[in-house]
Amino acid sequence: MPANPHNGHTDLGIGLGLRVPHYRHILEKKPVCDWFEIISENFMVDGGRPLEVLDSILEQYRVVQHGVAMYFGNADPLNRDHLKKLKRLVKRTNTPWLSDHLCWGSVGGRCSHDLLPMPYTTSVARHTAEKIRQARDFLEVPICVENVSSYAEFTQNEMTEWEFLNEVVEQADCGILLDVNNIYVSSQNHGFDPFEYLRAVPHHRVGQIHIAGHTRYENVILDTHDHPVPDPVWDLYAEAIKLSGSTATLLEWDDKIPSFEDVHAEALKASRYLHEHAHA
Repeated sequence: MPANPHNGHTDLGIGLGLRVPHYRHILEKKPVCDWFEIISENFMVDGGRPLEVLDSILEQYRVVQHGVAMYFGNADPLNRDHLKKLKRLVKRTNTPWLSDHLCWGSVGGRCSHDLLPMPYTTSVARHTAEKIRQARDFLEVPICVENVSSYAEFTQNEMTEWEFLNEVVEQADCGILLDVNNIYVSSQNHGFDPFEYLRAVPHHRVGQIHIAGHTRYENVILDTHDHPVPDPVWDLYAEAIKLSGSTATLLEWDDKIPSFEDVHAEALKASRYLHEHAHA
């Protein structure tokens, strides 16, 4: 759905991740870009250069927040200090929605700095959905949860990953950040049909889409975000927007980052896909 309650009823088009190597180009050249996605934790500070850059970006562009440390799947309660800092940033950016990952990543206050998959069980889905509702009520902004890439699975699983995703978002009444590269990576690592996954999710809950590149090794594919989007991911993206409509899409490129012009060219390719397939 182009605009729905899960993305603040917006229709933003193609966005790029705001990354340090591109700061100068963006601030000096002011290139045309529908919107920028920021990693929330990079700007949850009291002052300094990060907020100076952010405020300059906000003068010209729409910004959407994406988090990496909410850890909805943790057994521990939500970190209230983290939420307070996050809400302060939400008010600064006026982000129409924010996103974070459907994962866990810390125990007893000790952080792994990784996005770890969860056991796909009914009890874990219920626990995760409750934490998403708590965060949304505190932050007062729509939340979309992102499916992560995974390289191992729990023997306790009671359902598929997409069934678990569906269970969580229905119970939480939240949106989905549908990462089609992550779907592809996990499908190759675990041997399922990525198109079955795509067709099974509640498309009316898709508030945002991620596309990215990955790295293929002999026995595993890693979600590296250091390559152009490969053809199988473009194929999945085309199917995703046929099913969900002209949904705000973020091109991720987070390592071995090339020039802004090269990343922007990949975003223009995504824009062509969006226009060709959204109403196909």
